[in-house]
Amino acid sequence: MTGTMSAPKAESRTRTPLLEARNVSKYFGAVVALEDVSLAVSAGEVVCLLGDNGAGKSTLIKILSGVFEPDGGTLAVDGKTVRFGSPRDALDAGVATVYQDLAVMPLMSVSRNFFLGNEPTTGWGPFKQFDAVTAAARSKEEMHRIGIDIRDTDQAVGTLSGGERQTLAIARAEHFGARVLILDEPTSALGVKESAIVLRHVIAARNRGLGVIFITHNIQHALPIGDTFTILSRSRHGGTFRRAELDANQLHRLMGGGEEFAELERELAALMETPLATEEAPTPPTDVTPTGS
Repeated sequence: MTGTMSAPKAESRTRTPLLEARNVSKYFGAVVALEDVSLAVSAGEVVCLLGDNGAGKSTLIKILSGVFEPDGGTLAVDGKTVRFGSPRDALDAGVATVYQDLAVMPLMSVSRNFFLGNEPTTGWGPFKQFDAVTAAARSKEEMHRIGIDIRDTDQAVGTLSGGERQTLAIARAEHFGARVLILDEPTSALGVKESAIVLRHVIAARNRGLGVIFITHNIQHALPIGDTFTILSRSRHGGTFRRAELDANQLHRLMGGGEEFAELERELAALMETPLATEEAPTPPTDVTPTGS
């Protein structure tokens, strides 16, 4: 008995992306903020968007999150072309962005921040009020699910560490239906331990089937978690690569910093070899007679 074997199914390359930017461009007068850039993220995938300061990362995520409309190119959700006229349109499509400033209120409680703008209520009509009991239980449950044990959900968010505040903002986005998380430099102001909290949660979100776009210029944070890497350099697309296709040195060079850093290393090495000055500093005279005496 004979038969034919079917070819193995391709993985994420053939899946319909949850969110896709197709050759998008953005101009501010004569300034080219972004030109002909493409990016796609599928379910269960972390796409690291890398580039130096001024490379166009912020402009791209504002297009993806509905803050800006592209001047050229299109966006697609689940393969269908969409138009985001506002951040609310993006949220309704399941695209949530966590910016560096987090949009949390440091003096408000954890539960209040978790439901900011979507507060559960009790009562009806003019007698509606914030349901503090429900908010406390849900926020504590969600934070515990991602590995953050909150002692008291009434504590002010300002008492949390930077990593915990980041995960609160991410957990809030997930709770309200995000299928794509766009994380804007989430570890840029964090130490090693706090960065680890965020990076672990990025992997956990990926493993739950979310698509994650992780924006950073820190190669050491991108390499351990990225499935694909999209490079922006001087507002243009520098290529998209799978994890196995490059290493840290190649990433650095593609971001446009490799040659500059090598030149800096040579310059600093030359300065280190410069002989130290051996002449003693002159001492002021001690027998000066004051004027007018």
